[in-house]
Amino acid sequence: MTGVADADADHEQAAREAEARGLLLGAGASDLPRAPWLHRSQPPSAVDLTRFAVWRALAGGAGEEDLLAALALLSAARAEVDQAEAALLFMARAHGLSWPRISRAIGLGSPQAAQQRFGRITGRAAGPGST
Repeated sequence: MTGVADADADHEQAAREAEARGLLLGAGASDLPRAPWLHRSQPPSAVDLTRFAVWRALAGGAGEEDLLAALALLSAARAEVDQAEAALLFMARAHGLSWPRISRAIGLGSPQAAQQRFGRITGRAAGPGST
């Protein structure tokens, strides 16, 4: 029964995120400039949408609904950042960068700490049940 409950929770979270994206896109985030590596029809990322909400709040244009929408997207934004970090770590290693150099670049105290972080990040980026 836990699998059904997990699926229901996932569906509810996805619905909250979709609603949050729609609200923020409707509030002006759809006009954000696209990064050159993104397809022109690709919507802004969860990170961009949360930053948009912070910007609107600082400018006095965001209401409670905008802030709640951004909060609903934090989990998705965190996952995007994990994916970016995993990609950078993979690319750094593929380009021959050593763990000592990587650990210094990301502010960790040892190569072993960088390797452990790599394991944690790639495990989170892969998501549950994908290993």
